Amino acid sequence: MLTSILIWIGIGVLAGFLAGKIVKGRGSGFLINLIVGIVGSLIGGWLFVEQLNLSLLGGILDTILFATGGAILLLLLLRIFK
Repeated sequence: MLTSILIWIGIGVLAGFLAGKIVKGRGSGFLINLIVGIVGSLIGGWLFVEQLNLSLLGGILDTILFATGGAILLLLLLRIFK
């Protein structure tokens, strides 16, 4: 259980960091990257897995890609409404 939570947090931080680099050209700090990554993973999981039924590379790589994609969408939406 603890290992799963740590992996989930790690993927969230990585996804938030990657999305920040792609959208803004820089990360936003650990806490913001974590929040953006976790929310992005929920968005990415819902959109890419539930709605589009995508599977690209399988396993953890798909999780990182979909979480990053969701985080990118989140940052772009926040930019539009800002």
